[in-house]
Amino acid sequence: MSWTTNRILSMLSDDVATRLRPHLEPVELQQGEHLFEPNQQLRHVVFFEGGLSSEIAGGNGAKTIEVGCIGLEGFSSVPAVLGVDSTPHFAFMQCGGPALRIGVDPLRAAMDDCRALRELLMRYAHVFLIQVATTALADGRYGVERRLARWVLMGHDRIGYELPLTHDFLALMLGVRRPSVTDALHRLEGEHAIKAERGLILIKDVEKLKELAGPIYGIAEMEYERHIRHDWRY
Repeated sequence: MSWTTNRILSMLSDDVATRLRPHLEPVELQQGEHLFEPNQQLRHVVFFEGGLSSEIAGGNGAKTIEVGCIGLEGFSSVPAVLGVDSTPHFAFMQCGGPALRIGVDPLRAAMDDCRALRELLMRYAHVFLIQVATTALADGRYGVERRLARWVLMGHDRIGYELPLTHDFLALMLGVRRPSVTDALHRLEGEHAIKAERGLILIKDVEKLKELAGPIYGIAEMEYERHIRHDWRY
């Protein structure tokens, strides 16, 4: 049995894992907890073992919108592994869960010494950038119903069949007003793809959700499978 459920860390060789483990601090992240703030120094990288995080663009008087989500397939603070010390985005936990946190400096030192680790983290950074680009495509070219179906599928990949999320959270994720989320949820319910309860979405038919999401679901997911591993979903 692997020493962690994080899909990236579980791929490390024994010697690299042995080097990193003394620097990995177990933490229990709470819903709503911020992982990093806009334009502030990135101090930690968090490898998720559960839960669901969201990276948000906007703020400082501008409207905000989710540009990416991360769960047990990846890690937070992606710019840190690219040598960047801050980002205009911020990130918080949509759903709380366990994680392993490491300081940026010891992680970068390990990357400098281990080409395999560096290349693995860079491949994930590539996949996350593809996810961000696909989100931009979805927001610019497709309606709320299709974007919601995609987002529900992304949540399912990371935390399973029950998504403990409110309409307000979903409105932020999709960059729309709350009534638009309510209407889209009703349409997905009408297709028997989900059941929406107060603060909870129950997934009933994954294949129907894929049909509803169409071409905007699966792009980043296939890149993950192509460059990292196939068995990454929850």
